[in-house]
Amino acid sequence: MANFAAMKEGKNGENERVRKLLNEHHEWPALFMFKFVVPSDNEKIALVQSLFSSKTAEIRQRPSSKGNYTAITIREVMTSAQAVLDIYEEANKIDGLIAL
Repeated sequence: MANFAAMKEGKNGENERVRKLLNEHHEWPALFMFKFVVPSDNEKIALVQSLFSSKTAEIRQRPSSKGNYTAITIREVMTSAQAVLDIYEEANKIDGLIAL
């Protein structure tokens, strides 16, 4: 399983390991599913959504039971493992975001 938290922390070799896993399990281009959890803040939700194409991405949101967090699932066709890694790299800049 990919360790996106380690990517956020910049651990040596983690990006290359994740790239290898992605290439072993996907034939590009491929439909890829991203899952994130963010604090239920409209700005943070919008920042996550802005990482994807509004025309081609399927985006679903679900608030937590207490409404403090929002789970966001995005399905979009990605062209390569590097494109996936680029999304996670940008997403990891959003304060409070958890990548699953």
